[in-house]
Amino acid sequence: MSDPIKRHRRDFLGIAAATLATAQLGAIGAARAQAKANSTLPAAGPGTHTSFASLKQIDAGLLNVGYADAGPADGPVVILLHGWPYDIYSFVDVTPLLAQAGYRVIIPYLRGYGTTRFLSGDTLRNGQPAAIAADILALMDALKIEKATLAGFDWGARTANIIAAVHPERCKGMVSVSGYLISSQQSGNMPLPPSAELQWWYQFYFATERGKEGYEKYRHDFSKLIWQLASPQWKFDDSTFNRSARSLENPDHVAIVVHNYRYRLALAEGEVRYAAIDKVIAATPVISVPTITMEGDANGAPHPPPAAYAGKFSGRYEHRDIKGGIGHNLPQEAPQAFAQAVIDVARMG
Repeated sequence: MSDPIKRHRRDFLGIAAATLATAQLGAIGAARAQAKANSTLPAAGPGTHTSFASLKQIDAGLLNVGYADAGPADGPVVILLHGWPYDIYSFVDVTPLLAQAGYRVIIPYLRGYGTTRFLSGDTLRNGQPAAIAADILALMDALKIEKATLAGFDWGARTANIIAAVHPERCKGMVSVSGYLISSQQSGNMPLPPSAELQWWYQFYFATERGKEGYEKYRHDFSKLIWQLASPQWKFDDSTFNRSARSLENPDHVAIVVHNYRYRLALAEGEVRYAAIDKVIAATPVISVPTITMEGDANGAPHPPPAAYAGKFSGRYEHRDIKGGIGHNLPQEAPQAFAQAVIDVARMG
């Protein structure tokens, strides 16, 4: 995740260094953090919708990808990217708002989630961030989408960040919950103060075989706990959680999640096929595409202040703080605010 409880070890450390080096930009970012969007969308609270009108499958790269597809086929494309341990239903209330505004909305299950499957049983069940970014680029190619607005949170925000940095020509604009989430394995190895390390308990748990077996056995309870910790004021009901929890029954889910966290601690190897993307990631590049970053006022996942990452965006940039007890799963908890940010950043491009 970026995650429930995610100060992203490497993100946080890299961002802290950037803050010292870009104090003036940080001050600007802090001022922008007070900006509020004037909504042009109809009111839409969480839980208004419970399903997608259209779910499809397509071969793309190494995967057969399951995805929701909404809105006019010839509309400007928005791709919405979920995180862990969530799924496409994080955007179930966002999607109709964007579709009604004329956008074609694509919401894929990431590798290891829902109906997405590997085409070959021999492919490494690899959760490294570069692999997930490559999956989305392959999906765009398969759907013949040259350029799209990317928006997401948690793993999804990190994926959008990577694509925007590595292939800005494919990204019209970006909405990123919790800001700049690109980081390297090297920064992930740097120790944090004990209070910060404590919040990464699940990452260390996954580093052990006991943790892998425990997640396999208790993935439902484990994931529900993460939802509660990451969004302490969100009173989601069992039906809302169970709808997404079904996506975690994917046969590759545990392997992907465990590999992701072990990789980020340099406890697992990546694949050479992603070396070019990894080289860019290691440099923690500045992102040039138009960007809106967002943060909920009750995000239980550790996250740096917006001023810390303002200097990582060189194009048109704005930060929005979303009030009202909004936690880590911002799109599902505040769908109207998230949809409005997507529309606004798409207009920037």
